[in-house]
Amino acid sequence: MPQSKKLVTVAFFGLNAVRALSILTLLLLFASSVVTMANDIKAVNAFVAASKQSSSSNSTAEDCADGQCDYIEGSTVPNQPAGAFWAVMNRLLIIFQAIILILSEVGWPAPFFDSYFPVLGPNFGLGALGIIQGLLGAAVLSHHVDEFSLVAAFFLFSIACINMVLGLILRQKAKAMRSIRAWRAAKKGVLPNPATAAGPYPGIAPTYTGNSEKMSAMPTGGSTNSRAGMGFGRQGLKAAEAKGYFVQKPEEALPTYVPKRHASSSSSRASSPGP
Repeated sequence: MPQSKKLVTVAFFGLNAVRALSILTLLLLFASSVVTMANDIKAVNAFVAASKQSSSSNSTAEDCADGQCDYIEGSTVPNQPAGAFWAVMNRLLIIFQAIILILSEVGWPAPFFDSYFPVLGPNFGLGALGIIQGLLGAAVLSHHVDEFSLVAAFFLFSIACINMVLGLILRQKAKAMRSIRAWRAAKKGVLPNPATAAGPYPGIAPTYTGNSEKMSAMPTGGSTNSRAGMGFGRQGLKAAEAKGYFVQKPEEALPTYVPKRHASSSSSRASSPGP
């Protein structure tokens, strides 16, 4: 295998490994955000129920009700006006962004990202993706959360740093290099663009006729000398087959059965008198 193909293979598998880790960390962020939001709602409900009691046995709830606590006990909800609303809204936005980033990593639907989120589409690199992931990880790590959310956000921020570095190095070529469709096309031996690469014969560009493994050679205005290269004989055919190219026979223009004219009709026309 040539050195260039080895580098392409390593880059393909390396970038897809980073993409798999990115999707995994986003799923962990999604799950931890749901769990944290559920725990916050339970803590707020318990806080409201405890604040309505007038007994002096629960002094902590009374102190938090008086505004002496910065956060509601056992939650990430700040003890301030509309604190529960903004805490839940923050988690919902994180969940929504995690879903968008997962779809962006999967690459579906591509027209949606091209129209509404171009920086996450296939025409941009991994830098914007890494910046958004870093913002989400920092937003979670800036609060006192449980261990599950802490680990998920830490891994997300680490993957964000890797994506930002890859975006700076590879720029817009990163998503094209990790494309699975392009890799499958290359493994099947699909011919390159005739405008940029020559076919098996000099001066002849390959054109496809439906099957990616077969081609028909058509002259494109270059040298039509049959003696150039291997020519169109048996040696040229062997050389093309050795490279994985197969010359397809042209399809017949007429069907296998062509109705013949009747002799009686032709003779009657010949014997009929003129006007």
